[in-house]
Amino acid sequence: MHALLYNLMPFLRWFPMTRDGLRADLFAGVTVALVLVPQSMAYAQLAGLPVVYGLYASFVPVIVASLWGSSSQLHTGPVAMLSLMSAAALIPFASPGSADFIELSIMLALMVGVLRLALGLFRLGAIVNLLSSPVIVGFTNAAALIIGLSQLSKVIGVPFPRTDTYLEDLARVVMQIPEMHFSTAGFAIAAWLLIVVLRKKVPSMPGVLAAVVLATLVSALIGYEEKLDIASEQIQDPAVVGAVRAYDDAHRRIGELTDELAELNRRADELEAKGGLERIEQAANLRAHGVVIKQQLKQLKAENTQRRVSLHAMSLASVTTPDGQQHFYPRKRVPEGLEADANVWRFDGVNESDVVLSAGGAVVGKIPEGLPSLAVPTVHWELLFALLPAAIVMALIGFMEATSISKAIATSTGERVDTSKELVGQGLANIAGSFFGSYTVSGSFSRSAVAARTGAKTGLFAIISALAVVMVLLFFTAYLYHLPQAVLAVIVMMAVFSLIRIQPLLQAWKVDRVSASIGIITFVATLLMAPSIANGILLGVALTVLHYLIRVMKPRAEIVSRKADGTLGGIRAHGLEPLSESFVPVRFDGSLSFINVAYFEDIILEAHSEYPNAQVILVVASGINDIDASGEEKIREIAKRLRDVGVTLVFSSLKHQVWKVLVRSGLVEELGMDCFYPDKQTALKTLCQRYGGRCREMGMGAPEEGAVTAEA
Repeated sequence: MHALLYNLMPFLRWFPMTRDGLRADLFAGVTVALVLVPQSMAYAQLAGLPVVYGLYASFVPVIVASLWGSSSQLHTGPVAMLSLMSAAALIPFASPGSADFIELSIMLALMVGVLRLALGLFRLGAIVNLLSSPVIVGFTNAAALIIGLSQLSKVIGVPFPRTDTYLEDLARVVMQIPEMHFSTAGFAIAAWLLIVVLRKKVPSMPGVLAAVVLATLVSALIGYEEKLDIASEQIQDPAVVGAVRAYDDAHRRIGELTDELAELNRRADELEAKGGLERIEQAANLRAHGVVIKQQLKQLKAENTQRRVSLHAMSLASVTTPDGQQHFYPRKRVPEGLEADANVWRFDGVNESDVVLSAGGAVVGKIPEGLPSLAVPTVHWELLFALLPAAIVMALIGFMEATSISKAIATSTGERVDTSKELVGQGLANIAGSFFGSYTVSGSFSRSAVAARTGAKTGLFAIISALAVVMVLLFFTAYLYHLPQAVLAVIVMMAVFSLIRIQPLLQAWKVDRVSASIGIITFVATLLMAPSIANGILLGVALTVLHYLIRVMKPRAEIVSRKADGTLGGIRAHGLEPLSESFVPVRFDGSLSFINVAYFEDIILEAHSEYPNAQVILVVASGINDIDASGEEKIREIAKRLRDVGVTLVFSSLKHQVWKVLVRSGLVEELGMDCFYPDKQTALKTLCQRYGGRCREMGMGAPEEGAVTAEA
């Protein structure tokens, strides 16, 4: 009963609390909150959401994960990797920041939560083993580059229109460097320097928070954000006005087509669910129409991306005419006799019928006050299966991050980490969070490290950090209006670039070049497939499984002989002479199952073909750890075929579990006990004495079976 209670309510392990423990958790919680608030806002923007949703994701999910997780120092909340993956998964279906995009982000969090909860309840955490170390490193490196470089546009103050090809989008940003906003770049550089200096000189001070506070104050004092809403008639250039109207028309059309595509998919799903030949045919027609719309969307997005970049390059000057009217001209074509102000005005967007111009930098803007309200997530059933692959990958990646962080911290604290309980905690956090406006969350390495470093004793520290976020939502959102987005971009870049690691791939190359190559392929594929980065790791997993299957299908198997040092080695690999023409020893290092029985047969028949005068083929079976029905049947079949041509198949060094199967199946009785030897030394001695040949007498001092240096 006691164990059941602790399983249902794992937070009971926190009790009884001590005064010192409470003091440590309070200090750790406040310290983590100082990092959590700016990080959560930055990661929300990375996820394509308004910054307030980062704060929402730092409230309920943090509390639930701390109560039902297994690690006392793990801090759950928004993280860079899943923020980018969330945005990448949803961009094909809605525009970032739109109401539909927000709904889909919350729905995706619910899906990830359900998947993680199911994995935890059924104790299927081992499925993460499909992600090999080189694949994880390759994916993480690529994702870190994608995440970091996606913030470059905010650092230099130019647009970063998103399309289906990340590298092309990044190239457009690089080409806009001549149009960079120097004040924006100045804020970014200053924030980076401040964080780096404080980290080295005053590590106890949260440099991220200091950068946010100072940047916000300076931004408000100098009027960093400078925007105007004007009528299109105030722009005195038909080419600019035409480009603005074309951009706005295309933007509206993209929204309409996106909604139309979603409705088509919904209707098609309904028809397929009802069944019937006629309905399925109608659904197929709707799907075909959807393919056409997708192509139109792709074309429109590509065209509008170019328009957005071109509009930003059209710098305008503000001119006040003698009659007091404000007009805007291209800076190089201001009429003589009129004086332009010093500001460089650029296109920033369209607000209903007005054109928005900006001469300053981008700030966070107005953040809604108050706590998120309880609301059932809107489930877009028509997109459920389309988002499922991304949800699965996000569930596994997030779980891998959380467990690796927990285990790393546990090495110093001695706390036992239960991966299944951690999955349950993470799953419940995402599910509960989706009812309070949260997008997908996971364990954070940086915040967990801060918690461990500041002495957190229980998960209470995370609840304290969440309560600090509540205070921000209730009382301080107005003070964050002037926070430059460039500072948030720097926070993201510094966090993710620290994840890039080259050494593990170099080390993997020394150990297993095929696995290292798969890691490199995963890295390249993730970059090329961005923003759909989930496809990169899925490719890596597929190649890893394929590589494993090939190794299982073709384990090490060779005809062996004696080397000069008395150990056995492959005849071909070491250029050895055979022991005898009358018997052939063959080594097979792999479980004998349905997947490799054909290969086992090939090596036996190859030995018989190369040594046609041999009367005995000896299988050195110390490497056979398991056998199934297909393996037993294949041994029976091969033994009979060899017996028919006067050759005996014998075995040595069978493992106990394999021996039991062969005895139970009756194969030992059928072949005879004289076909089975307890070890290879006994087998080779007996065969040498019986058939003679070139083999030397083996002393009892030869290396024992299974020793690491026994065989090459």
